[in-house]
Amino acid sequence: MLELLPAIPAATWFTFLAASIALNLTPGSDVMFISASAAAGGPRAGVAAALGISAGSLLHVALAVLGVAALIQSSQAAWLILRWGGAAYLLWLAWGLWRAPPPGRTTGGNRRAWRAFRRGAANCALNPKVSVFVLAFLPQFADPALGPLWVQIALFGLVFALGSVPVNIGWALAASALGAPIRRAGRMMNRLAAGVFALLAARLVWE
Repeated sequence: MLELLPAIPAATWFTFLAASIALNLTPGSDVMFISASAAAGGPRAGVAAALGISAGSLLHVALAVLGVAALIQSSQAAWLILRWGGAAYLLWLAWGLWRAPPPGRTTGGNRRAWRAFRRGAANCALNPKVSVFVLAFLPQFADPALGPLWVQIALFGLVFALGSVPVNIGWALAASALGAPIRRAGRMMNRLAAGVFALLAARLVWE
């Protein structure tokens, strides 16, 4: 795979990286998830959620390489299953946060960060729109003359996922800094995050 790196024209890399950065900077459901996690759980939880989102995107890259994303795009049933499954998961998170005690009485930082990572990965993995986006976005930069398309798609997808890490961490740190004064209110911050997750679930179902 790495031998294809020098074969891909510099202009293609420049266009791809510019588009990737712009897309990662655009606020969306992932950014809202990261921000809510950071505001409720602090910088460690926010960074963990950001890393989880980036890790979850690798699943969609793998699906695009295997061609499964094409099935999701063409099958209404597969789309509905993933969409409703993702919405149900977000609602489950919202319910748990709504009932959670104030941050001062929750588990330790490491355990909370691991939970935020798992939730971030699942939030991204259960979003079928990400899979369809990856399928539509990555092949635009692949050239059959340079080698196997699946290898190029995998390479671009890996770069895209890795490039999202610093951007997502930036969103997490910003949200944590802004959320610190509010976190002192305890339960109110948990319920605010729960409302965000519930809105994300509604957006996933109705868009």
